[in-house]
Amino acid sequence: MRDAALELHAGAPRTAMVASAGDHYARLLRLCETAANPGAGRGIHARAVKAGLLASAYLCNNLLSYYAGPAAAGGDSGGGSFPEARRLFDEIPAAQRNVFTWNSLLSMYAKSGRLADARAVFAGMPERDAVSWTVMVVGLNLAGRFGEAVRTFLDMVADGLAPTQFTLTNVLSSCAATEAGRAGRNVHSFVVKLGLSSCVPVANSVLNMYGKCGDAETARAVFERMPMWSVSSWNAMVSLNAHLGRMDLALSIFGSMPDRTVISWNAVIAGYNQNGLDAKALRFFSRMLSDSSMEPDDITITSVLSACANLGMVSIGKQVHAYILRCGTPYTCQVTNALISMYAKSGSVENARGVMDQAVVADLNVISFTALLEGYVKLGDMKRAREIFDVMSNRDVVAWTAMIVGYQQNGHNDEAIELFRSMIRSGPEPNSYTLAAVLSVCASLACLEYGKQIHCKAIRSRQGQSSSVSNAILTVYARSGNLPWARRVFDWVRWRKETVTWTSMIVALAQHGLGEDSVGLFEEMLRVGVKPDRITYVGVLSACAHAGFVDEGKRYYQQMQDMHGIVPEMSHYACMVDLLARSGLLSEAQEFIQQMPVEPDAIAWGSLLSACRVHKNADLAELAAEKLLSVDPHNSGAYTALSNVYSACGRWNDAAKIWKWRKDKAVKKETGFSWTHIQNRVHVFGADDVLHPQRDAVYRTAAKMWEDIKKAGFVPDLQSVLHDVDDELKEEMLSRHSEKLAIAFSLISMPEGTTLRIMKNLRVCNDCHTAIKFISKVADREIILRDATRFHHFRDGLCSCKDYW
Repeated sequence: MRDAALELHAGAPRTAMVASAGDHYARLLRLCETAANPGAGRGIHARAVKAGLLASAYLCNNLLSYYAGPAAAGGDSGGGSFPEARRLFDEIPAAQRNVFTWNSLLSMYAKSGRLADARAVFAGMPERDAVSWTVMVVGLNLAGRFGEAVRTFLDMVADGLAPTQFTLTNVLSSCAATEAGRAGRNVHSFVVKLGLSSCVPVANSVLNMYGKCGDAETARAVFERMPMWSVSSWNAMVSLNAHLGRMDLALSIFGSMPDRTVISWNAVIAGYNQNGLDAKALRFFSRMLSDSSMEPDDITITSVLSACANLGMVSIGKQVHAYILRCGTPYTCQVTNALISMYAKSGSVENARGVMDQAVVADLNVISFTALLEGYVKLGDMKRAREIFDVMSNRDVVAWTAMIVGYQQNGHNDEAIELFRSMIRSGPEPNSYTLAAVLSVCASLACLEYGKQIHCKAIRSRQGQSSSVSNAILTVYARSGNLPWARRVFDWVRWRKETVTWTSMIVALAQHGLGEDSVGLFEEMLRVGVKPDRITYVGVLSACAHAGFVDEGKRYYQQMQDMHGIVPEMSHYACMVDLLARSGLLSEAQEFIQQMPVEPDAIAWGSLLSACRVHKNADLAELAAEKLLSVDPHNSGAYTALSNVYSACGRWNDAAKIWKWRKDKAVKKETGFSWTHIQNRVHVFGADDVLHPQRDAVYRTAAKMWEDIKKAGFVPDLQSVLHDVDDELKEEMLSRHSEKLAIAFSLISMPEGTTLRIMKNLRVCNDCHTAIKFISKVADREIILRDATRFHHFRDGLCSCKDYW
């Protein structure tokens, strides 16, 4: 009928339109908004111009409203025809423009998200009414400028204009979105003053606002005072209680609802999902499909897929995916991202990649990209993970952190630090998780100087108060050999009484050979009421082993079980074997191993074997080595340790046989290397290293250092070299061990008097340990060496380990 009316207009007699032609054209323009041919309004505009009717303010306002609406854009809900609307507005004489004229143009800009144009129109209005202010509030709310929407509402009230029902529902929506409870209560007071409390849409908005702000009691009071409840009212109460984790109450309200919508079901499913009750979320979804005629929407599917991801139930996730395909529902961006996250978190990374490859890139959000990235990280496929990271257009701090953590967890420490530097230059501000991850890398590499820089950054960004960051800073200093600064950080945060903080310091003291201090701190930990965990006991048992506190170690081992209910694990058993063996109680250590309720691992047998070398017990060493090799046949350290025992006992032929067996079995000895950090660069050395750019200077310094310590009384341990070569070549080989080369390089690179910090991936050999004691005295340097088992602090010819490591 409406299209027919437009067609009849072409033949309408001119005499019939003389008196009310403007009104007639205006009515036809309004029909265009719902007609099959919305563009017909331009034809009406052309005829109005020919008829000379644009002097009618009413017709001009309707023309402006038409061009400002979606009809002029061909029915596109995105907005009207901006240039034509603006041109028409400018052509209307200023005298003919009224507040309706201005509001039409304002509404076009505001509802289309062109807030800069909307603000310019609003500022230029000669007068504003309640509609003008409401249009601005609505536009700001739609654009997500919730704080500005609230401020605009307050300005409206200050301007003396009463808000309308539509104004109130929109500003309450903004308050809910920002959880601005105080502003929301002020708006609620206007609702009461204006007598709109009984208006269901407004009351529902008030209810929703209190719900989103977590004010359950006020929300309940508003709900109970409402004269009637719509399904939206019930949904708000279900969502509120689900959001607060009160799922029993949410379910009770859900059961009381006279009518339900898909939103009602979504509120319960999402509530279960968000409160970690994912299995219940899936069961409730199943109930929705079987007990109701409701069709799941995007929000339903998103919550269900999230539950599948959390549970790692990829099979159910695939069923949901199949359901989407059967229904023929186009993938929305929410569902696409949820599918990618579900597959990636469940370990089906290739399925996740398949969904991503089929999706429109613009629909993908950073969450799905990050989920896929983390999926590749879990598989250790850092190349594919980096590919995903590089194609992300809007990388947030979570994505950067995930990539850095991935590098750190997979041993790509250099890449982790380089990416962090890139993040500092051009990425978002790192959060506490980022800093903790990169500090962990610094601890692994013993990058003291870079760790200090990150410590400073944590202080400036006020993230040093974070438990994860402060503990990571403590670990950096401890593992870099700077124990005084580790202790200073501990004293700064010890008031928090967190187990992990105290444990970190106890372990650090033990690793640095300060067993008595470590045990003393553990006793203080118990006195102040900090509860130790299994790792704390590993630390204190290790401290007892290094300090020779046999009785204390036995007491702590029993106390761990009796007082704190901690069941011993392999790490605790290994510590007890080490404690007994180090103290020369080899038979008792062997008996302890035999009585263990679990099969001893390589660490337990290795501890016994190492003690046999010190105490020259070849018979027990043979047994320990045999057991060690049965657990780990390719453990080259077992051959080395047994050979060293034979050598210490003067059984040279047996030592040679061990090396021959190792060679026959093709067991490769792990390559030893040492490294040091100077001016934020890592310098790595292997034995007889020829790759370092300053190798000539390093070898000259190493040779001079070797001669100097020999003059001071050092005697090379030629028995450490088991190759069949002459003594001169053996001595040359010993002088070029990796830690000696690293020390030589540090001596020529660091100012006099500074501490040298060296890291080694294997246990330091006997010859190097003795040589470094002499070097510390001759060069008058403190040398801190971190090997595979502990720290050695060399000073004035002595070592903190007291020659037992």
